[in-house]
This record gives sequence, C-alpha cells and structure tokens, in this order.
Amino acid sequence: MLQVLACGVVVFPGLFFAFRRILPSIFKQWTDADVVLVSERLVSSIHAVMATTVGCIVVASCRGNVISDRHWLAPYFVIWYGVPYMAYDLYAMYLSHYYRFQVKGHEDYKRHSLSTVNSFVRKEFLLVLHHIALLTVLLPVTLYFRKDQGDFFVGCLFLTELSTPFVSMGKILIQLSLQDCRLHKANGGMVLLSFFACRIALFPYMYWMYGRHYGIPLYGVPLHLSLAANLGNSCILAPQVYWFVLLCRKGFRLYQRSRCRGDAPAPARATATAAAAAAAVTDNPKGE
Repeated sequence: MLQVLACGVVVFPGLFFAFRRILPSIFKQWTDADVVLVSERLVSSIHAVMATTVGCIVVASCRGNVISDRHWLAPYFVIWYGVPYMAYDLYAMYLSHYYRFQVKGHEDYKRHSLSTVNSFVRKEFLLVLHHIALLTVLLPVTLYFRKDQGDFFVGCLFLTELSTPFVSMGKILIQLSLQDCRLHKANGGMVLLSFFACRIALFPYMYWMYGRHYGIPLYGVPLHLSLAANLGNSCILAPQVYWFVLLCRKGFRLYQRSRCRGDAPAPARATATAAAAAAAVTDNPKGE
C-alpha cells in the first residue's frame, strides 16, 4: 500500500494540485496561467532531482562493467516514476497551454474541447512527440528488450534531467520579476552548461564507455552497434540539439536586449524590461 501511495501516479499529480492550491494564497495577484506554470515547473524540478539522483547512483554502481552490471533502481524508477511522470506532464503541459491562451482572451479557450487539445498538439508537437515516444519506447526497451543488460546507460539517460531545475528556476525568476538580477544571469549560464553536458555531450560519452568496454575506438562504436540502437540514440539526441540551439538563440537575443537597455534612457529601459518580462512569462514554450 505504501509503495502504491509513493509511486509517481500519486506523487506527481498530488504535488501539482497541492501547489495549485498553495500558490494562489501566497501570490494573490497571479492568474490561473501563472499558478499552473509555476506549479508545473516545481513538479518538473522535483522529478528532475529524483531522476538525476537515481542516475548518479546507477552510473556509479555500474561503471565496472557497463554491459552486465545491474542496479535495481534502473527498471524500478522507470516503471514507478518515469512513465507516470511523462503521462502526468502531458496533462500539465496541456493545462499550462490552455490557461495561457485563456488569459490572452482567445474565444476558443472558454472551455476545454477537442479544438484546444488539437491546438496544444500542433503548437507543442515536438514535446508531445518526445513524451509519447518515451512512453511507448522507453518502457518496453527498459523492461523487455535489454535482456537485463545496460543499466549503466539507463542511468546515463536519467542524468539528462539535470538541466531541468535550472530551466524551471529561470521561468520562476521571470514570474517573480527577477529577470534582471544576477541570480537569473548565473542561472542562464547553468542552463546552457548543464543542457550541453547532460543532453548532448552525454551521448558521445556513452559511446566512448561502450567502446572502452569492448576495446574499440570511439569512431568504430556506431559500426559495432545495431542500426536500431543508433537510430534510437539519434532520435533522442536530435530534439536535444534543436532545443539547445533555441536556448543559445534566446540567450543571444536577451544579451542584445540587455545591451540596448544599457544604452537607452532610464524610462525606456524600464519599459523594455516590463515588456520583455511580460512576453517571457506568457509566451514561452516549455522546450526553451
């Protein structure tokens, strides 16, 4: 009974609805869109900390033999927390999308309908595809097709969540109108660093560890792996590269904007800051 109550099916939706209850009593001026956005970000950060911690444990325990070493947390976390979180997060992303457009006054968003769901899928297609792929591919691969091998690499994939708390903190700081503080700028640097290290550079590292195990050079690893394994890694890596490019472009735009504000008179800087904050809060996709 305790295991069922502690699993992700209960934990993540429970935290989300708890935050939706608590935040309006603290920040009374926030709209429903603000509350849902921050609640979603907080739950995402909690899941990311859990996944990263599990990843560190699994990777550290399975470094001796990256193929055959086992750790019970690898399949356990996927089943009890990874899959439930992905299903919950699809729902939370839809709610965030719905309230964001409702606040903007769109006529179609007065109530939930197939039209609002279709709009969400079209606007966030890559993220929806990413979540559905993890639900339909990650679970069967983790449980059935690995033949009880490769817990080390499953742990590495958990480490991709390391950047999520920094992305979420950036959104929350903007929501609190702290986008000009040093913490926000330092956090932006951590977003780029952690995203590149744990979502892009991680894949060459996994190939290198695989090659070291079999005594083959890094460039020969793709030829040693099956086509399905290479395609699977490419499908996971491709959206990460795309999102990293978006992050870099956004960071460059913000840098240019801050330089323009630095050269402008004080009233103009204040107006630009307010406009940038409003745009960032209400119209930023989760992928950024």
